[in-house]
Amino acid sequence: EGYSDILVEMEEDEKGAVIEVKYSDDGEMEREAKKALGQIKEKDYAERLRGDGMKEILAYGVACCRKRCRVMCEEL
Repeated sequence: EGYSDILVEMEEDEKGAVIEVKYSDDGEMEREAKKALGQIKEKDYAERLRGDGMKEILAYGVACCRKRCRVMCEEL
């Protein structure tokens, strides 16, 4: 249903990662990182990785505000 910002495949290990990045204008980086994770699930960005045979998939929601960053991770 769309494309993530970054997809990573480690074919030899059958592992993959989906990374979605958001910018927080108001500094609420946790909210934006959660929103990024929700978008990964809602739009099923991991579908391509599953189709390519990845057995372990991690989702990363990244939020940035100026020089600060918040990263949240979930196994899909």
